[in-house]
Amino acid sequence: MKPGKRIRSLYNSFDSAALYDIGKAISIVKSCASAKFDETVEVAIKLTVDPRRSDQMVRGVCALPNGTGKNSRVAVFAVGDKAEEAKTTGADVVGAEDLVESISKGELHFDRCIATPDMMPLVGRVAKILGPRGLMPNPKVGTVTLDIERAVRDSKSGGSVEFRIDKASIVHAGVGKISFADQDIVANVQAFIKAVSDSKPQGIKGTFIRGISVSSSMGVGVALDLARLSLT
Repeated sequence: MKPGKRIRSLYNSFDSAALYDIGKAISIVKSCASAKFDETVEVAIKLTVDPRRSDQMVRGVCALPNGTGKNSRVAVFAVGDKAEEAKTTGADVVGAEDLVESISKGELHFDRCIATPDMMPLVGRVAKILGPRGLMPNPKVGTVTLDIERAVRDSKSGGSVEFRIDKASIVHAGVGKISFADQDIVANVQAFIKAVSDSKPQGIKGTFIRGISVSSSMGVGVALDLARLSLT
């Protein structure tokens, strides 16, 4: 599909064929953000893995030093003291059987889902609903845990983002807002790139990251110069 006039104009505002260091790239991304809302800064990382192979699955969580700028709605599967801990910490929805029932009815009024380990058999009953939406609790990303207070606090503050490779071998996430200071966005981008780099499967030899671009929600991609990045 041929890009529209607005997109063509954005691409013509800088050398879209060039590779940039993170600082310059963020500057360009900000200059291209013209929406009336506070756009999200997004990072897309193209990897060399084959997502069809289970031993090449790339998934994890990244703690962003400056948060995402988003206050997430959090649901927690827990009972007893852990349920009270979740409520006290600020979880938006807390339950067990009742939460399964509401999810089964399509009531997913949350952005993150956390569970204590003993709740996972129960959560499994709605895995087909949560999984495709990226909401299924998983110990690898810290959403299956006994430390409910910390998990809820981190999720509510938007201090971390989960990532998972898609069918096109790309990992992407929102890592801040256009309104953030340049240096705060840069720090978040660097943290995300490092987290993805650290998730390299053991069986992958040689190049792992093929390309990286940054953009805003309504903007265009600006490619980063991998030679200027420290990916170790």
